[in-house]
Amino acid sequence: MTTIPAVSNPSSSAPSGEPAQSPSLWARLRRIRRSYLFRVVMQGLLTIWAVTTLTFFMIRQMPGNPLDTKVEEFVTRRGLTYEEAYRAAASLFSFDPDKPLILQYFDYLGDLTHGDLGMSITKAGVTVTSIILHYLPWTLFCIGSALVISFTLGIVLGLAIGYWRGGLLDNILTGFASIISGIPDYIIALLIILVFGVQLQWFKIGQVRGGVDPTIPAGFNAPYLLSILQYAFLPILIYVLSSVGSWILAMKSSTLSALGEDYIMVAQARGLSQRRILTGYVGRNAMLPLITRLAISVGFVVGGSIIIEQMFQYPGLGNNLYVAISERDYTTMQGIFLVITSAVVFSNIFADLAIGWLDPRVRLDKKENP
Repeated sequence: MTTIPAVSNPSSSAPSGEPAQSPSLWARLRRIRRSYLFRVVMQGLLTIWAVTTLTFFMIRQMPGNPLDTKVEEFVTRRGLTYEEAYRAAASLFSFDPDKPLILQYFDYLGDLTHGDLGMSITKAGVTVTSIILHYLPWTLFCIGSALVISFTLGIVLGLAIGYWRGGLLDNILTGFASIISGIPDYIIALLIILVFGVQLQWFKIGQVRGGVDPTIPAGFNAPYLLSILQYAFLPILIYVLSSVGSWILAMKSSTLSALGEDYIMVAQARGLSQRRILTGYVGRNAMLPLITRLAISVGFVVGGSIIIEQMFQYPGLGNNLYVAISERDYTTMQGIFLVITSAVVFSNIFADLAIGWLDPRVRLDKKENP
């Protein structure tokens, strides 16, 4: 009987001692394209492009332009004729208001692909990047500190009144949080200035405007750092008061929702300590819904608060954005809006990854159906 030789299967594993063939380049690219992180990052980049494009065209629909604004200023304050004011203003700016808008847009995108945010229109010889780098640390310190304080207080107090609900502390804090969360930050700022600055005279209004005492030499020394804290105290306090109430209410609601879960009753039946249940089971799970909201807040920290920074003349990015809007400094506005948009988008991506790390039940790497 003739024996038929076995035909080797090309898809079978390689013989012993030979290295297995690695996946092809196309297979790796296909795997990357289907990954969750790649999809989210591409969606984020698309969002940034869309917002940047929308911002570019919207700010140019504002009445007036940098040249017209400066001409009006020269005519009003210096008494120049329109022709004289126009020639003087045109010599200050490298801006052509008659250039087609679509060409301005493509020029801006071309510079943006090289990481160039352009030159400020109203500040001759100053780049938008240098402006942002100069003002951004002040905003990050002030509003970032306020966000950390308000979020921490909101998590702790909301967890406490949610776990021990119905008590005196719950009634007081819930009432306070409901009232304070409905008051805009600029109203709180006006009340603090009028009551404690004007009526009680706990501080002089002129001594809380600015970012630091100009008479103190800049440097990493105690007087300079204390001056920074002194000038940032009221803006930080206002930011905390205007946001801590919403954090308290959100954490309380999330805590009450978590207390109704079965794993809490199981933990109590096992005889675990109240502290272990509060921190390890209730607190961790109740905080998860607030992570995305915190990420959005972190993104908006970059933009600062235009009204508060303007009221206190705090040298942050929000105050600079107000100046850029009033002077129609298109490039500076575009640069600041781009930074804010990028911060919000990527902080949301970070929030998705953080939730997946905090809650193993969330799968960030699930594959799409072919």
